[in-house]
Amino acid sequence: MRIFMFKSASNRGLRAFSGDPGGESLPSKLGPWHAVGVIRPENDPPHKLGRDVIEKAIGTAGYQLWRMKSDKKAAV
Repeated sequence: MRIFMFKSASNRGLRAFSGDPGGESLPSKLGPWHAVGVIRPENDPPHKLGRDVIEKAIGTAGYQLWRMKSDKKAAV
């Protein structure tokens, strides 16, 4: 399965995976969504996320959301 990656324009750290190249299955209230990449069947998803979990979520809900961690380090 090809997995399409998207980022939300309304929520800076929010990302999504979808089986749909146009992102029509993504929740509109969290969009607009912008395509940022494709994961081919022979490649692993980024950040050590499990392909089997992503594919299961896409099969069930049509998408999987995930959040980027903040790069900011706590001030001491």
